[in-house]
Amino acid sequence: MKQYDNVTIFDHPLVNHKIAILRDEKTSMKEFRELIEEITTLMTFECLKEGVPTTEKQVKTPLETCTQQVVKDNAIVIVPILRAGLGMVNGVHVLFPSARVGHIGMYRNEETLQPCEYYCKLPDGIEDKLVLLVDPMLATGGSACDAIDSLKQRGCKDIKFMAVIGAPEGVSKVAEAHPDVHIFVSTLDRCLNENGYILPGLGDAGDRLFGTK
Repeated sequence: MKQYDNVTIFDHPLVNHKIAILRDEKTSMKEFRELIEEITTLMTFECLKEGVPTTEKQVKTPLETCTQQVVKDNAIVIVPILRAGLGMVNGVHVLFPSARVGHIGMYRNEETLQPCEYYCKLPDGIEDKLVLLVDPMLATGGSACDAIDSLKQRGCKDIKFMAVIGAPEGVSKVAEAHPDVHIFVSTLDRCLNENGYILPGLGDAGDRLFGTK
């Protein structure tokens, strides 16, 4: 895959270990959900290493008063792409428990493989926030591109996208369509199959998160 300045692919042994368990078809729904959240937390730590809105705060220690950088209140909004993206929200909330949550509902037409938006509910003032758009699977890239388009149409200017598993085709599509959006993927898989599913992948993330088929 071509190298992009706005793409970060993780290569962390702890994340790779969790991905191995995540892929296993025998992994239970409970453990699958917990792993998605744990991986998301690890990714969020790296994703927000730069570009987070901060301010200075005076803190009194037992010895003296010092000036400390802190994240601004209400500076971050989490936007999961429904439905599988919901599985990543708690992973971000571990680090930012007060972050508000918007929702974008997308489904994939199984014949055309094109995404269709059916729902969008975002917090007021989101256009002035750092938006974390999350979806476990970045396959064709269609849903991610459309979700980013939707956010931009509503005035969002500072967007980061996080996916647990990505296919080269989808990563390239989003990177080229939205060079101003930084894409974070924990694991880059081999390719898409003829049905648009990631290989080796982990199956349908939404079904495995919520116990549906």
